[in-house]
Amino acid sequence: MKKLAMGMIGICSVILILFGVQHYLASKTGTNASSDKVLNLYNWGDYIDPELLKKFTKETGYKVSYETFDSNEAMYTKIKQGGTSYDLTVPSDYMIQKMKREKLLLPLDHSKLTGMKNYDTRFLNQSFDRNNRYSLPYFWGTLGIIYNDQYVNAKDLQHWDDLWSPKFKNQIMLIDSARDALAIALITQNKSVNTKSRADLAAAQAKLTALMPNVKAIIADEIKMYMSQNEAAIAVTYSGEASEALSHNKHLHYIVPSEGSNLWFDNIVMPKTAKHQAAAYAFLNFMGNPKNAAQNAEYIGYATPNQKAKALLPKAVRQDTQFYPDDQTVKHLQVYDDLGQLWTEKYNDAFLEFKMSQK
Repeated sequence: MKKLAMGMIGICSVILILFGVQHYLASKTGTNASSDKVLNLYNWGDYIDPELLKKFTKETGYKVSYETFDSNEAMYTKIKQGGTSYDLTVPSDYMIQKMKREKLLLPLDHSKLTGMKNYDTRFLNQSFDRNNRYSLPYFWGTLGIIYNDQYVNAKDLQHWDDLWSPKFKNQIMLIDSARDALAIALITQNKSVNTKSRADLAAAQAKLTALMPNVKAIIADEIKMYMSQNEAAIAVTYSGEASEALSHNKHLHYIVPSEGSNLWFDNIVMPKTAKHQAAAYAFLNFMGNPKNAAQNAEYIGYATPNQKAKALLPKAVRQDTQFYPDDQTVKHLQVYDDLGQLWTEKYNDAFLEFKMSQK
């Protein structure tokens, strides 16, 4: 009997342990939907002021279960595979278009949104989501050039074509992104960054290959650290990354060439598996509040699409044309479209061949 009792105790212990593990994992993956007072938020790492999450919970009673991803593709794969019940996530422009086409998103009920009037109309009704049927803008920015005035004279670097100058041999850090690198070459040739012409893509690849002698490294998130530490004279990266680098080094400057560049958006969407829609709308309205959006913009350092929030930012920030470019510059910016699998692979292949030419 003792042996049997010990066995039963062991079995019960295993069951309790498994139940505890299951409960823990559910709480960590955002799949614990036992309470309606929960918001399961899936966002990029360090992409919201943590104090805002506490404030949201305090004001609404909704507890936030927060999970992060490091790429659009990772986020897309997890949501497409199912098994999760995220209420909101934050994909970029082209990925929204892809998720919408594959019916992975729920349309937004605008009658439940209270902050639409706060957004800058320039950043609404974009090609990837007409009439903002599926998304609301969260942050926006540009692709541009950081340069260090200890090594580069500003007059020598105002346009994308200037990157090809022999004086910049082995001095450029290039963002590790097929779309961005090829966009630079396409823009110098007066072509669309969304071209589906084999000839245009081949010409862009050839132009990019000619840049290789000037390329010091092809890297991603490390760019801001290296530029902050004076490791290179020039870098091509995103405005948000540039903002962080500039805050650590007074010799750094950021420009968006006047001939055009990429205008990117990260928007908030509601996956079709969302189980807490009331909480999701509460959060959308909370983040649409100018005061909250301004606080978030100051914490993250990216440009807010909330016009009334921008007005609350320090004058030095809102008038900084490096990160809030004027209308004339914005007119020449291009948003990436979802190219579809075939052309995405062609761009990736072209970029890979370019990288293989690095010595």
